[in-house]
Amino acid sequence: MNRIRCSVAVCLAVLQLACCAAPVEAALSVTPATLNEPWAVDWWMPRHEKKLAEARALGKSAEVVFIGDSITHGWEDRGPEVWERYYKPMHGLGLGFSGDRTENVLWRLQHGEVDGIAPKVAVLMIGTNNTGHRKEDPATTAAGIRRDIDELRQRLPATKILLLAIFPRGETADDPLRRINEQVNGIIAGFADNRQVYFLNLNQEFLTADGRLSTDIMPDLLHPNQKGYEIWARAMAPELKRLMAPN
Repeated sequence: MNRIRCSVAVCLAVLQLACCAAPVEAALSVTPATLNEPWAVDWWMPRHEKKLAEARALGKSAEVVFIGDSITHGWEDRGPEVWERYYKPMHGLGLGFSGDRTENVLWRLQHGEVDGIAPKVAVLMIGTNNTGHRKEDPATTAAGIRRDIDELRQRLPATKILLLAIFPRGETADDPLRRINEQVNGIIAGFADNRQVYFLNLNQEFLTADGRLSTDIMPDLLHPNQKGYEIWARAMAPELKRLMAPN
């Protein structure tokens, strides 16, 4: 009898954990938090402080801000020449942090990274670490992105938000993480109101006709190299120009 009771107790505990897992995961994506990964603790907060100083120095002169994860962070070490040509003349501010998920972007927005600036456009791309790190349900990642957009709208009410589809990853179209990201993209496309929030999917620019992602553009099949950043900047330029034009 005691064994039966123990078995029942274990089953109930497993069921409880299963039921709680999804709500906990969903809460993570929309709850502001610093990035506490062991490999990030030494640099993440100092980088945040550095970006606060950069934002203060640029002030109202910043015309465009990029917000995101390592793909946006990479403008600084893999695409600096492209950045110099396209975004330095706009006094661009790069707020990309390697490893960031939606909740980390939310924390940074709530702790001053866009305070004191008034860019014409904020370019937002985030989510690939939500899906890659936690393999979240697409709706959960999309909820985190929605929360980041809401925060941006509150803090930068006059800024147009250019929401980018999460870039492709993995070699082929049937890569599991790419497929999750595409589901996220399908949801977040609906966040555009074409008044303050605009959606742009550049993913085909990085792919061959059969949907393959080349290591010539993203050597690790995730992060662009300089050629990849050139493709990004060139493909986005017409929409960015349109959004930055006076109303």
